[in-house]
Amino acid sequence: MLRIALFIAVACSSVTFSSCGSKNKDVPQQSATQSGTMVVNGVIVETQPLENIVRSSGTVLASESVDLVAEVAGRIEKILFKEGSHVNRHDLLVKINDDDLQAQLKKTELQIHLASELERRQKKLFDKEGISKEQYDISLNQLNTLKADRENLAASIRKREIRAPFDGIIGLRYVSEGGYVSQTTRIASIQKVNPLKVDFAIPEKYAGKVSSGDIVQLTSDETKLQFTGTVYAIEPKIDPTTRTLQLRALCDNKSEKIFPGAYVQIELRLKAIVNALMVPTQAIIPVLKGQTVLVRKNGLVVSTPVTIGTRTASTVQITSGLSAGDTVVTTGLMQLRPGMPVTVTLK
Repeated sequence: MLRIALFIAVACSSVTFSSCGSKNKDVPQQSATQSGTMVVNGVIVETQPLENIVRSSGTVLASESVDLVAEVAGRIEKILFKEGSHVNRHDLLVKINDDDLQAQLKKTELQIHLASELERRQKKLFDKEGISKEQYDISLNQLNTLKADRENLAASIRKREIRAPFDGIIGLRYVSEGGYVSQTTRIASIQKVNPLKVDFAIPEKYAGKVSSGDIVQLTSDETKLQFTGTVYAIEPKIDPTTRTLQLRALCDNKSEKIFPGAYVQIELRLKAIVNALMVPTQAIIPVLKGQTVLVRKNGLVVSTPVTIGTRTASTVQITSGLSAGDTVVTTGLMQLRPGMPVTVTLK
């Protein structure tokens, strides 16, 4: 009987101890639930200097480019260039047969010589009043007409000579000596690759901040080479389809390691912003009509519409909607709702 009494006493003591322990654990859980305050991370918005860099992509163009074609139809007599070689302005590249015109030119030269002698004799007679003014004018007019014919023939001969319009590199040829060409026959192309042009576009919000002379940094995706250029022309309108502004820059290419048609990454350096309001990228919440951030005011969550500006790798500039000193929430954005109490741990 004594053993049974001791067993019952120990069992009751264990039950009492377990009940007390369970009650003590439940108390703090009920307190946390009743408070309803969520603990999140956040930052205090402060002003800081910001390098205003706009990133885009662009296409490389030759500073000058043209397809060589004949002005008149004819048979190619000579090809005087080597494919892929450098040529200078006015170099003769292709000669089209002009034997008939050369013969006409010689005939006209002889006629001019005779007409000139006649005009000289007529002038002497006219000065001595040996002939009338009308007779002298006829001989002078014949001489001038023949000279005009000579100029016309010379122009026709020049049309049968294809010359380089500028310094550059000539590409592949598509004709051969002895072949017949017309005004639509492509003979070759010539490109001026130093300097190069680069076409790119930036969002319209930067339209008032960019100007001629701004520096651009170009990086080729394929070669990983970097080049520096300068904006020299700006399209005077916003593209209504893409809402972008088209720009063109000039880039030095003395090494000739980048070719027209290449794709490049652009960094356009605008005037630095001295007092920029920056928030972490993860604090921005996209909504139907723009972006918002969650701000802690008087211990409660407030949804604030903002306008964003320049982006960096981890932060976004806020151009309107926030002020220096505001506390912006950066975590728990999916669980929070406006008006909820919140405790912010600053990072």
